[in-house]
Amino acid sequence: MNRTTTTLADGRELHYYDGASRVRRPAPDQRPLEQVGARSELRFDPVLEEWVIVAGHRQGRTHRPSAGDCPLCPSGEGRLTEVPADDYDVVVFENRFPALSGREPGLATGPTPSGPVPPVVLDGSRPGVGRCEVVCFTPEHDVAFADLSRSQAELVVDAWRDRTEALSADPSVEQVFCFENHGVDIGVTLEHPHGQIYGYPFVTPRTRQAMASAEGYHQRTGRNLFDDVLARERADASRVVLESAEWTAFVPHAARWPFEIHLYPNHRVRDLAHLSDAQAKDLAGVSLDVMGRFERLFDGPSAYVAGWHQTPTRAGDDDMALHLEVFTVRRAADKLKYLAGSESGMGAFTNDVVPEEAARRLRAAA
Repeated sequence: MNRTTTTLADGRELHYYDGASRVRRPAPDQRPLEQVGARSELRFDPVLEEWVIVAGHRQGRTHRPSAGDCPLCPSGEGRLTEVPADDYDVVVFENRFPALSGREPGLATGPTPSGPVPPVVLDGSRPGVGRCEVVCFTPEHDVAFADLSRSQAELVVDAWRDRTEALSADPSVEQVFCFENHGVDIGVTLEHPHGQIYGYPFVTPRTRQAMASAEGYHQRTGRNLFDDVLARERADASRVVLESAEWTAFVPHAARWPFEIHLYPNHRVRDLAHLSDAQAKDLAGVSLDVMGRFERLFDGPSAYVAGWHQTPTRAGDDDMALHLEVFTVRRAADKLKYLAGSESGMGAFTNDVVPEEAARRLRAAA
């Protein structure tokens, strides 16, 4: 893999990831862009002890342009996009409309995002310092992740690993989250095949809860929670969707979504940057397999969210573990899974599909 770094007209970074045989000379960004001036803010919710990102500048972001106006396609004659080159393999760049954007010092009140919560904090706020990046999987506009070649998927995995390592070294980043929103039903605003990477300045609520559960489990049993979950699923096998030399994909015992797959490495690691070369190479093929099953599940357009859960950058290695969670918002070919009051208001999910039946159908979608 070759990485070539350049700068866009407004000062944002862009990284080309090419195959080992490709030597790139970055084309300059010809657009007359002003320097990035977006600002976001973190506001503290004292009831749930959670940080909320406030980013009013994102209301004006690009919304479902035509294929001819896609900002993620390569630049061409008469059309300048976010990617100055006329071709690319995989490219990663800073989001033009980032949720986390502030890099200048500003007034901060209340707890630090990753520190302990003081006794009384009712209206804490801080600058929204962090990082938001876009990952373009391919220059082709009308394909999905599942349509990538094996070599293209390997480059995407290499980009995830590289960016996880780079962002983890940023002192403002507490957690790195690589994810993909795919399909109109999910609410994607750009249909070009792409994902995103967030470098949060705090540990997210979902991860804090998972780490607390894993720590409590270790105190009670002396074992790792994620190791035991994987061992149970492999031993039971009723919910296993696929197994490879390095990875196991399964529908979780208490799946919240009608069709949901969790993907674990067979040997635990803390994050994508710590994958062995064998794990990373195998992951490319397994990812294509998993995403392809969602594409074929209903014989129609797919809609899913795929997110990598990683150990926070400054946490120990003992309890948390890298894993991928993928779910679709479809519960049938002609029905969506809407979050009703119980789910969206209380976080108490009701699943309309028995997990073992979901696993059977996902195995059949090979």
